[in-house]
Amino acid sequence: MQNNERNTVSNETEKSAVKFKRFYAGESRRSVGGPKIRRPMNVSQFIALVFIGIILTGTVLLSLPAASRDGTPAGFVESLFTATSATCVTGLVLSDTWTQWSGFGQTVIAMLIEIGGLGFVSIASFVIYAVKKKLNVNEQMLVAQSIGTDDITDSLRVQRKVIAYCLSVEAAGAVLLTLRFWPEYGFLSALKLGAFHSVSAFCNAGFDIMGFEAPGGSLTKYGSDPAVCGILSLLIVIGGLGFLVWDDILRNPRPRKWSVYTKLVVVTNLVLIFGGAVLFFILEYGNPGTIGEMSVFRKVTASFFQSVTTRTAGFAGVDQASLTEAGKAVTIVLMFIGGSSGSTAGGLKTVTFAVLILFLWSRVTGRKAVRAFKRTVQDSHVLNALTVFGLMILLSVAGGSVISATSPVSLTDGLFESVSALATVGLSTGATPALSTVAKFMIIVLMYFGRVGLLTICIGFLQEKRSVNKIKYAETSLLIG
Repeated sequence: MQNNERNTVSNETEKSAVKFKRFYAGESRRSVGGPKIRRPMNVSQFIALVFIGIILTGTVLLSLPAASRDGTPAGFVESLFTATSATCVTGLVLSDTWTQWSGFGQTVIAMLIEIGGLGFVSIASFVIYAVKKKLNVNEQMLVAQSIGTDDITDSLRVQRKVIAYCLSVEAAGAVLLTLRFWPEYGFLSALKLGAFHSVSAFCNAGFDIMGFEAPGGSLTKYGSDPAVCGILSLLIVIGGLGFLVWDDILRNPRPRKWSVYTKLVVVTNLVLIFGGAVLFFILEYGNPGTIGEMSVFRKVTASFFQSVTTRTAGFAGVDQASLTEAGKAVTIVLMFIGGSSGSTAGGLKTVTFAVLILFLWSRVTGRKAVRAFKRTVQDSHVLNALTVFGLMILLSVAGGSVISATSPVSLTDGLFESVSALATVGLSTGATPALSTVAKFMIIVLMYFGRVGLLTICIGFLQEKRSVNKIKYAETSLLIG
């Protein structure tokens, strides 16, 4: 009897796994002896469409008179631009958030940031579970897809942890920031500032409501403040590590037991954060427009915060337009790399960047296999990394060229805006409000594609079951290099 039960459970598990693979890849199937069944929508396509719905809903809400500070309805382009930027956790804005939007408008923006950062799948599954206490197979598949795993049996446990971690970290950040702002602004204002910036920092959004100090100045007033920079940096880093990395670290406190993926994420993040901070400190040391007039301690603080926030968070601790050309180049590279997969961050992703570096090292040293921590990286993963890298380069250059050609913006600043949008960072040299209508829609497309499109490629089409080539052509020889 027990053997029969085990066989039944095994068969059900196998059926669920097969169903997951079909649902995951969106494979078409044929009924027995019947016509071909229409290919169903896969998870990535569903996510892409729902994000559009969320953006349009946010656009409608931000177009209401109550959303604007002066009661005058914002235009469609500005509402769409802001809703896209918030949902895609980017942070690029056409108008200062505090100056343009009322309390209601700022609340809408914060909600869009939360939905975009944590993912509507996480929030939806949490609500479904709270009501039903159980998810069906399709719902479990969607949850697994959203957190980057193919284990539907473990996905709900991880998802519940994700929600708990996120809310706990955001609450802790809000409390600490409230305590810091309290002496200057009073309790209620400090609480609002603390809660908004905690959510924005953890979700790597970069929106701020400090415009009452200096419209468009972002966090330049606190760009070298150890408390504010430290709290925000911690929130940004935690949000940018990725949900699966948190779970691995919390379950295995000893680094030796971490997965190869977690090790790559942590090492790459540390190298980029401290390496970027050193570069900014050296390149901007004597620049009076950024950190040149600060004390050495505050220069170190500002350089560290710039390195952290550049990696998709988008808070401006110093005036980005005043950066040296070398400083802008470093910023563009760090924005391009971004955070980690399955996190609130965007960009190329840290492990993708690490795989590319390891691939180059293996070719230079004459090795055929790409290795990381005594493990061999699959060739398919290397090809996926090269594909995403190539697409991001093409989109960044194309976007920068269109922006520069249609707006009174230099090619360097156009590329800065393009990479910032595609990597969902939100930093700007001040060119965003001056963009033409064509350039604004280009930025909207880049922000959407950076948050949803590249995700679709990475976890949808690149992992989709490949068709077998029916024809094989003769090989040819080419000159490379």
